[in-house]
Amino acid sequence: MKTETKRLLLRELEETDIDRMFLLDSNPEVMKYIGVPVLTEKSQALEVIRKIRKQYDENGTGRLAVIEKETGLLIGWSGLKFLTEEINGYKNVLELGYRYLPDSWGKGYAMEAARASLDLGFIDMKADIIYACAHFENEGSNHILTKLGFEKTGEFEEPDGICNWYELKRDPYVQ
Repeated sequence: MKTETKRLLLRELEETDIDRMFLLDSNPEVMKYIGVPVLTEKSQALEVIRKIRKQYDENGTGRLAVIEKETGLLIGWSGLKFLTEEINGYKNVLELGYRYLPDSWGKGYAMEAARASLDLGFIDMKADIIYACAHFENEGSNHILTKLGFEKTGEFEEPDGICNWYELKRDPYVQ
């Protein structure tokens, strides 16, 4: 499972991505609205990668490494996760998610990779609807989801605060 955009390569996460994944998930700014503690050891990043790789095998989809073509560096991840555990009353649905290192924020990468991920979901996987959520204080993420065409359909409470719930239907996304 991989795809690319003008500036990015999206591919399956590999165990060799451990250093950059640790850099990502140990950063308090990155993890601010995630609701889970920052990683403190590289071995935890390896566990995250293995968990995502298991999702590829079990669900045929999962978050993808986002590689900046110009540098060849992993700058974050983006992609669709098949929710096997209930979130906001939803289960067994596709959810768009993403996470990026701060030095790649504000460059349009999240939009670019999210569009490629949505194309995989709607065109390749023939999904009718894709969901997403973002902490209500995470202005950047809420802006991106709205700009992508997601409609806020509700709110739900997480241990770290209120999250907005979004949905995007295949039509009109796919013409």
